[in-house]
Amino acid sequence: MRSVPPPRRAPPHERALVLAGGGSAGQAWEIGLVAGLAEGGVDLVEAELVVGTSAGSTVAAQLTSGTSPADLYAGILDEVAPSRPADVAPGPRRPSAATVGYLGWSDAVIASARDAADMRRRMGAAALELEESDRAGHARWREVVAARLPSHEWPDRRVWVTAVDARSGEPVVFDRDSGVGLVDAVAASTSARTPHHVGEERFINGGYRRSENADLAAGYGRVVVLSPFGGRSRMPAAWRMDLASQVAELRAGGSRVEVLVPDAGAGDSFDANAMDPAARRPAARGGHDQGLALAASLADLWG
Repeated sequence: MRSVPPPRRAPPHERALVLAGGGSAGQAWEIGLVAGLAEGGVDLVEAELVVGTSAGSTVAAQLTSGTSPADLYAGILDEVAPSRPADVAPGPRRPSAATVGYLGWSDAVIASARDAADMRRRMGAAALELEESDRAGHARWREVVAARLPSHEWPDRRVWVTAVDARSGEPVVFDRDSGVGLVDAVAASTSARTPHHVGEERFINGGYRRSENADLAAGYGRVVVLSPFGGRSRMPAAWRMDLASQVAELRAGGSRVEVLVPDAGAGDSFDANAMDPAARRPAARGGHDQGLALAASLADLWG
């Protein structure tokens, strides 16, 4: 049922693309950025390995589906943005009650843990407890995820989707040989409070494995990491869950690494507003403009 690819030494010319989580806005920014880079002559979709975590797993499945980044980007711009209620004044968006609730719930679990492994076990146990009050939630979430993916089949290439086993707390990496379908893999990686069901097994968000999970690209000569949250982590620094620690490990292993984070052009789209659908179009446009601006400087690394 589960597949954790063993460490491998990839040829130094091989490239890896790491797509981190970042909510609805982060997913839009990543698509816009990849589309802008492609327009500028740098095709990140050519990577020999694509690693997707949480919202980044949705992007990984979309980009490797055969649908062009330009079409995916256009699709976001064509989305109908939710209207602002008449009694709400213009200005910075406030986080929703659901977002605040999720952050408070997960922060409490993190604060109670001794280390990263203990945190994963506790997070899985907390999610399983909540599952009792929402037994149909995983089915609804699977339908949402399925609607977002242009293809429900694993691509014929190396794509890894991260998750955590809710019962054991063990990290999980799904791929085309794992016996788990693409939709279920992405639904598991993007799950929020309650776990996603795959048969008798339960899985929670891949971001609890190790934030961006860039360390899975070990052995690849050139690595590009897209991090909507700018590499920040809510975990204690001693756990080394943060992106800087992962990048240091990759570079120590001989990889050339470039980390891309949103610039000011993406607007008020991240942190507590990451799940706001109204942030998607400005995030995508900001990512597209940023990709165009970065293409020339990234061309030497990506080749």
